[in-house]
Amino acid sequence: MKRRTLLQTLPAASLLPATVLAAAHSRVLADPSAETAFELRVYHCYEGKLPDLLKRFRDHTTKLFGKARDQEHRLLDSHGRSAKSNTLIYIIAHPSREAAAANWKAFQADPEWISVRDKSEANGKIVEKVDSTYMTKTDFSNFGL
Repeated sequence: MKRRTLLQTLPAASLLPATVLAAAHSRVLADPSAETAFELRVYHCYEGKLPDLLKRFRDHTTKLFGKARDQEHRLLDSHGRSAKSNTLIYIIAHPSREAAAANWKAFQADPEWISVRDKSEANGKIVEKVDSTYMTKTDFSNFGL
């Protein structure tokens, strides 16, 4: 499924609840003048591998995300559609696009992440592809940020 098609099928209210964005915004802003980069990530799993990805996130990935003090993440379920479409959708917030690039580079080089990834993929790759879309708050946002 194409990202545009997927995003059009998901109700925006279920993806961007105010509490998610408010929590992310309050934690990532070390510099109030910086513009928070909200990243919507959609993981497309190989057939039957979504449970493996969810286990990896539940047991390891979210803890590894917690190592970065300048980012916040919220995992979301698109009203049960994930299980039907083999996708995991989440939002992660970074203080800026530059910080996002640095965060991902550090995450991918983390020896603990490499070990977790390799062990979780012992029976084959889990994720076929990842779609990433960066968003910023508009000046007319009603999310209270």
